[in-house]
Amino acid sequence: MENWRKSSYSGPDDGNNCVEISNVPTRIAVRDSKAPAHGTLTFRTEAFEAFVGAIKRVRRP
Repeated sequence: MENWRKSSYSGPDDGNNCVEISNVPTRIAVRDSKAPAHGTLTFRTEAFEAFVGAIKRVRRP
């Protein structure tokens, strides 16, 4: 059974527009929190970690 969780940054001020993630040892699944039955994207854990790391390194203007 997958355990879906939403970002702690998600809240009523952003219109609750966010994604949820679920992880198991070999993959990360991502879905739209407003339409969870519409499908998921699945990534290898290493690829998702690299993606998140790259986002954290981006400087905002």
